Amino acid sequence: MPFVCDADQPRPNRPPGALHHLRATPKTCHWGYFDAALAPVLRVRSGDLVQAEAITHHAGDAPELMMDEAVTAIFEGIPESDRNPGVHIMTGPIYVEDARPGDMLEVRYLSMIPRCHYGSNLAANWGYLYKEFGETERVTIYQLDPNAAQAQALYAYDFPGKYLTPGTVTHCPACDRQTALAGVRVPARPHLGTAGVAMDVAGRVSTIPPGAHGGNIDNWRIGAGATMYYPVQVNGGLFSIGDPHVSQGDGEISGTAIEASLNVLMQIVLRRDFHFPGPLLETPKHWITHGFHVDLNAANREAALAMLGLLTEHVGLSRPDAYSLMSVAADFAVTQVVDGRQGAHVRIPRSVFPARGAAG
Repeated sequence: MPFVCDADQPRPNRPPGALHHLRATPKTCHWGYFDAALAPVLRVRSGDLVQAEAITHHAGDAPELMMDEAVTAIFEGIPESDRNPGVHIMTGPIYVEDARPGDMLEVRYLSMIPRCHYGSNLAANWGYLYKEFGETERVTIYQLDPNAAQAQALYAYDFPGKYLTPGTVTHCPACDRQTALAGVRVPARPHLGTAGVAMDVAGRVSTIPPGAHGGNIDNWRIGAGATMYYPVQVNGGLFSIGDPHVSQGDGEISGTAIEASLNVLMQIVLRRDFHFPGPLLETPKHWITHGFHVDLNAANREAALAMLGLLTEHVGLSRPDAYSLMSVAADFAVTQVVDGRQGAHVRIPRSVFPARGAAG
């Protein structure tokens, strides 16, 4: 039976396997890159569970609130000269036994728990409206209320100079703190901004632009209860996670989300019964395809063609039927406009497809 977009379609039986704990340390993290030559820090089998720590590279925006001993060890243990060509702290890579190019990794994100109750948003020099604010950068520190699943601004400050060094540590007790967003509460949406497999190219690949491997997609729906499908490009997949967020809007317009470290529980399943050319997202209510390009129109077209392929090749619709359905039932949106390669996504409700019945 083909892989289909159906909320009631039974998936392959993959009971939980072994549980692995992957702590973030200077030896288990790589800063700013994916690399097919990087030695794995963990090996798992299909169906295994991994409890992994994802650390924000913005913890230094409020070190007294967001940096504990283990986070400090990463900032001190990985020199600035080794934080390139991207900016994100990545935990991994994880080697999945028997994974080969052409396979898919199904990553079921089961829970994402904030490491601490604080996060940072930077209105950055790469933000969409940077010039509208006189080319100044501003940090807003948010406090999380885990009981209400909300965040509210604790204070803000103007960043001194230009934020250029990944992992900059700002000693805000000596800075000019300002009140911000009084009375405003933001829904918490813990998710991973960056996660993906190693690309089949020589050398380091920046974590900043998203692509077919996943990477810095910055879709806030990649949280607990969601499943991502990543096309394997090298043996073992070499899967890594990073850039954790606790909330973000579509667009990520200032340049960042509320950046905050997360503890992530996920199940990794090897799939050979279908293939998809790029990162595919399954949520309880939607299927979501992505497109990436320096031109937002081109990114939108790529996302549309990916959805067209999903509906024709995996659901079995004709191209004219799929095109009609996309126009009347799919939602097109901007994922982010600040990662160099901009992102668009298309979501279609799973409820529009007829139930296929119970497994035989």
